[in-house]
Amino acid sequence: MTSLRDRARGCLLGLAAGDALGAPAENLTPAEIRRRWGRLTEIEGGGTDDTEYAIYAASLLVRHGHDLRAHDVAAAYRAEIIPRVSGPMRGAGFSELGTVEALRRGLEPPLTGLVHAHGWSDGLAMRAAPYGIFCPGDPAEAARLVGQDGLVSGSGEGIVGGRAVAGAVAAAMGGAAPDEVVAAALAVIPADSWTARNVVRVRDVLASFPDPGGSELVEALHRAVVVRHYPWTDVAPEAVALALAAFLAGGGEVEASVTFGVSLGRDADTIGAIAGAVAGAARGERGVPARWAARIGPVTGKCLPVVAGRHVLDVADELAEGL
Repeated sequence: MTSLRDRARGCLLGLAAGDALGAPAENLTPAEIRRRWGRLTEIEGGGTDDTEYAIYAASLLVRHGHDLRAHDVAAAYRAEIIPRVSGPMRGAGFSELGTVEALRRGLEPPLTGLVHAHGWSDGLAMRAAPYGIFCPGDPAEAARLVGQDGLVSGSGEGIVGGRAVAGAVAAAMGGAAPDEVVAAALAVIPADSWTARNVVRVRDVLASFPDPGGSELVEALHRAVVVRHYPWTDVAPEAVALALAAFLAGGGEVEASVTFGVSLGRDADTIGAIAGAVAGAARGERGVPARWAARIGPVTGKCLPVVAGRHVLDVADELAEGL
């Protein structure tokens, strides 16, 4: 039987591995990824803000637990993040950059997530996994908690996407099968939301492809959910749906899910991170390829100096301690 600690470690290790594997493919098309790597299977460098923000979200949960509220998140940003920003926040997403500026202006949530134009970004979804770890088998509570974080930096579909990821991880932490994990994600978001419609679309596409490999499936998934005319790729309904599609296509296995996820391009690091987190929670630490795990070290704090030197496995242990 896989312990909750093992699932927590697998989740955050899978997130970090997916983030690092997908980083060089971010914003590329599937065709360009195939041209450069064939199939991208080996981690070439470090992770991005996805891993650092997940670590920071975990620290908020360790401090506040189920009592976490949006004002706690805003206060933490003001005390620990903003004072250390001496120049551009390297690698930070649009929603987080907008949030920092809103907090500097003295605004409070939910206005901090509404005042900028990027509330739909996948910034919350990329860091939602710790909330699922913290609520094993309870997707509704995981979704509620991540929603408090989301009020600080996002709105609308950005928060919906974070809820879906947190719910999926919580279900995986409870030992749910892959189709049950996706059903749990859908159960904690509005059925008429853009995110839910996209998740249903990719699930339908996968059902029509008995062989989950190949470029034809990739193109079909893109046709189903990708906003091709939009210049940026960090659209939460798109990234979350593609990550859950990758998890299903990989049968819940970490390597298969993550490698397929990053082959989809677009916001490849976030898609890989989400797919890796959900699959890692389902399979545990031993489900993450050893060669990937060996490449994951302490984060550098290049985006969030407050988390510099922290390792995802130590963070996972802290989250699991009270479960």
